[in-house]
Amino acid sequence: MNKYGLKRIDLYILKKFLGTYIFAIILIISISVVFDINEKIDKFLKPEVTLKEIVFDYYMNFIPYFANLFSPLFTFIAVIFFTSKLADNSEIIALLSNGVSFRRLMLPYWISASIIALATFLLNAFIIPPANVSRINFQNKYLRNRAVEYVRNLQLEVEPGVIAYFDRYDDKSRMGYHFSLEYFVDKKLISRLTSNSIKYDTLYNWTIVDYMIRDFDGMYEHVSSGSRKDTTLTIVPSDFLISVDDCETMTTPHLATYINRQKKRGIGNIQMFEIEYHKRFAAIMAAFILTSIGASLSSRKIKGGMGLHIGIGIGLSFSYILFTTITSTFAINGYVSPMVAAWIPNILYTFIAVYLYSKAPN
Repeated sequence: MNKYGLKRIDLYILKKFLGTYIFAIILIISISVVFDINEKIDKFLKPEVTLKEIVFDYYMNFIPYFANLFSPLFTFIAVIFFTSKLADNSEIIALLSNGVSFRRLMLPYWISASIIALATFLLNAFIIPPANVSRINFQNKYLRNRAVEYVRNLQLEVEPGVIAYFDRYDDKSRMGYHFSLEYFVDKKLISRLTSNSIKYDTLYNWTIVDYMIRDFDGMYEHVSSGSRKDTTLTIVPSDFLISVDDCETMTTPHLATYINRQKKRGIGNIQMFEIEYHKRFAAIMAAFILTSIGASLSSRKIKGGMGLHIGIGIGLSFSYILFTTITSTFAINGYVSPMVAAWIPNILYTFIAVYLYSKAPN
């Protein structure tokens, strides 16, 4: 086959791969939306829920979120489906018989996987997180409120050498109770503020109510008090009112900044944020790994044909998603680091991809 015919084959495979991928997304998302509407119809029919909110605040943001979440599944289904058709029609055999190596045949697959990986990264990093704000706000308001609005026994580092403590904080009233603020220099306490309550105003602005300040100077102590004091603290309630959905509303640069800031402040329950951060980069490799597995698995013409290929492919793709969920649970419980949890599925399935690639027809 001459080089011009080969280019036509490349475009043909690219078109089939991406076309089938988009078709799989439309088909499965349509079914998912129908099931989701059926599940939530009683809540949607409440008089306070408007059609505009359902369509634009929820489903217009639900669809890209769900599509991107299951992108590995759609990639696998697309590769398995159209490659099995090529194999059943003996088109792959014809290509290999004309001197095209399987490695060369994979080129349009890699190009397609690169397009999907780039789109997945951009969606995960910059586009879907802002959209998730509207979706999650709708869910918390009308479906199931998973927002954290209350915390007890909170201690965190406001800035180096400055430690804040709340006995409790209620976000509905924006009030904290039995608050203290301690200042250290070279690990020595030089000042301690205590108050009955503290109220959050706007960004970094707080009002301390019924306070007492004790300043230490060697053996001497100076005490002052007051009924009200406006102050600036470089913390906001979102720094410690952490819900499981918060990580999905942050762009990747924002997520990295947030993780670093929370670690410096000594806040430990941020495993979900770290997992989300590393999963966004692991998803890039997932497109290439699952494309390689799918193409290698379905390129051989076997008894059972497309049906067997699709069955095996769906089984492998669901096992990949399940394995990702299991390793994330291990990371949340502290058994493995978030980075390891995000990359273990890719490492394991890379070995599967290499094995199947070595067994692919040549």
